[in-house]
Amino acid sequence: MISKFLSKLKSILFKSSVPTETPLKKEKKAAKSAKTSKTKTKTKSKTKAVNSKKNIETLTTLPGVGAKSAKALYEAGFKTTKAVIAADEKDLLSVSGVGINLVKKLKSLDS
Repeated sequence: MISKFLSKLKSILFKSSVPTETPLKKEKKAAKSAKTSKTKTKTKSKTKAVNSKKNIETLTTLPGVGAKSAKALYEAGFKTTKAVIAADEKDLLSVSGVGINLVKKLKSLDS
């Protein structure tokens, strides 16, 4: 705003023409394009967060798997119920919050 006023004042005082695109306008355009790219990134991260919540909720449908266990399994790389059921016992036991009793319940689903 001030720069526009100053450029008009200069043009009146010095009788020169003001360029059609001032540096301020260029900065505003660059800022708009930067905001647009940030918005796209936020949308992607929101989508990932929503998908992870849905996957964690799906894992809680397994018998003996609660919210904490489901989150631990998801973070360990078990994204689906099929992946948990098909996993090796050692891999499941390496996940914090998963004990031998839970592994036995899950392995009974496999047979």
